[in-house]
Amino acid sequence: MNKVRFHLPGLRYNFPLNMFWISLLEQHPEYFREGVEIASFFGAFPFSLWNGGRLLGNDQCDAGFVKHVIASINKKNIPVRFTFTNPLIKEEDLADPFCNFCLKEGDNGMNEVLVFSPILEEYIRENYPSYKIDSTTCKEIKSVETLNAELEKDYKYVVLDYNMNNQWDLIEQLNHKDKLEVLINALCVPNCERRGDHYKNIALNQKIVQENRNLPPEKRKHIIPWTCKYGDMNCLYTIQDYPTFVSPELIWEKYVPMGINNFKIEGRTANLFSLIETYCFFMIKPEKVGEARLLLLRNLEAAKVIQVNKPRPGVWP
Repeated sequence: MNKVRFHLPGLRYNFPLNMFWISLLEQHPEYFREGVEIASFFGAFPFSLWNGGRLLGNDQCDAGFVKHVIASINKKNIPVRFTFTNPLIKEEDLADPFCNFCLKEGDNGMNEVLVFSPILEEYIRENYPSYKIDSTTCKEIKSVETLNAELEKDYKYVVLDYNMNNQWDLIEQLNHKDKLEVLINALCVPNCERRGDHYKNIALNQKIVQENRNLPPEKRKHIIPWTCKYGDMNCLYTIQDYPTFVSPELIWEKYVPMGINNFKIEGRTANLFSLIETYCFFMIKPEKVGEARLLLLRNLEAAKVIQVNKPRPGVWP
């Protein structure tokens, strides 16, 4: 049986959902499509200056929470994968105490880091050699030659640029397909010309957030605005006509037979219910989706992750 390995989003906000999802897979494997495994949970703990791809805000995780999350995920034999893909890292940023703390807590030979910046990659390889290093889709590599060169490097996985999804003539030319990872639910419009600028905007805003933390309110800088009518409004059901969308049928019938077994679901800042829908769509057998979703929602409500308020009583008379 071929393994179909999913990399799921979130170390902070999605942590409860992801742990319940693991329990669902353990307790009800009959709900899941053939060969489904969880390959990693990816993300960053706010506030991490090295984080990239999504702006996680000004929330701050304490040391105890970081230790608990890493230990809980690793106990399930699942790697934590830090998304340290900030493209604008400078030498002075390498000493960031919180990011180094997170790496030290996960420095056990099991965990991974997604990288963009060559400066940061070199620093991690030198100071935290136990980590497996992955190459991020944020690099926007769109040529077969450049991607094959990337696949030859010492990366555990190389995440395919979403614009190459389903481009079978190009994918056939790629070497080391076992190292490829496919982003299957990209919310960006195909061939988005602003994608790289969006990553830079996030990096600039993270620096502003970091600086504002040590300033009085009247001296804090404003976040640099960014709007996107595509990624901000899209969801699972609005992207299925995109040529970049990878359906479950394509996963099992096209990618896996080609030797590609790793699939990334984006959604670190997604709405909880949207993420549940996405998980079920890709990993649960169609005839079991309703049963699995209902059980998951009941458990999330019982754990108070989801709060259902009862109507407030009126006054009588």
